Amino acid sequence: MNSKLIEALKLQMQPVAILLTDDKPEDGLHFKEGNMFGCVASMLVASSKKSRPAYFDRKTFGCPGGGVGLGFGNAYGQFPIECLLSTGNKEMAAMMGSNGGMMEEGERFYKNPEKAQKWVDSLPITEVPTKYVVFKPWETVTEEDEPEMLVFFVNADQLSALVVMADYNRGTNQSVTAPFGAACQSILFGLEEVKKENPRSIIGFFDISKRSIVERETLTFTVPFGMFKEMESHVDGSFLQMHMWEKIQERQ
Repeated sequence: MNSKLIEALKLQMQPVAILLTDDKPEDGLHFKEGNMFGCVASMLVASSKKSRPAYFDRKTFGCPGGGVGLGFGNAYGQFPIECLLSTGNKEMAAMMGSNGGMMEEGERFYKNPEKAQKWVDSLPITEVPTKYVVFKPWETVTEEDEPEMLVFFVNADQLSALVVMADYNRGTNQSVTAPFGAACQSILFGLEEVKKENPRSIIGFFDISKRSIVERETLTFTVPFGMFKEMESHVDGSFLQMHMWEKIQERQ
């Protein structure tokens, strides 16, 4: 599909649409069942860069955080995520063998397990109503598709434009949020926003453990698809067609 908004941003990576469906793409990237270390965020990046769809179900979502991020319920289960995110768990690390390195000392994203558990409890954990969650690169999205949201990979200039555009027709200064989560979990936050009358967009990819899989200046901007269409409809006459934006574009 054509998009004045996407064209105006001059993106280096194409956006990826997130769809909930009971049908999987024939040539889609996917994890093998039982792969608990597959990274949904890496698959999101690959879908954009390789221009290929990807799909996941409740048996092929990779790591527990990815299952939560995709909306497959509380995939953490008995996994001690509160320890991984904070000060670690040596006993669990020993049980995990060669895969337990990070668990031994923890990622130190939270001061202690109690604070990390508080974060877990704050997550809008949900169960999507479909069999699959599908990633579809923008250039392959058709008029027949019904995405839940669109994930942009952006630099600071492009992020600035999207933040401004998100509130352009609202004037509320409440159109964007930036919660901490795993790199893929902006999808989870997006699923929560889609339910709202006035949804917000989500700035993400703050996960320090996954920052290395994107360029240094790259963050994500996840926008509910209805909100994207609202932004799209107001490009004409906006700052995106003014000299200020054109001047910024000269350095990209």
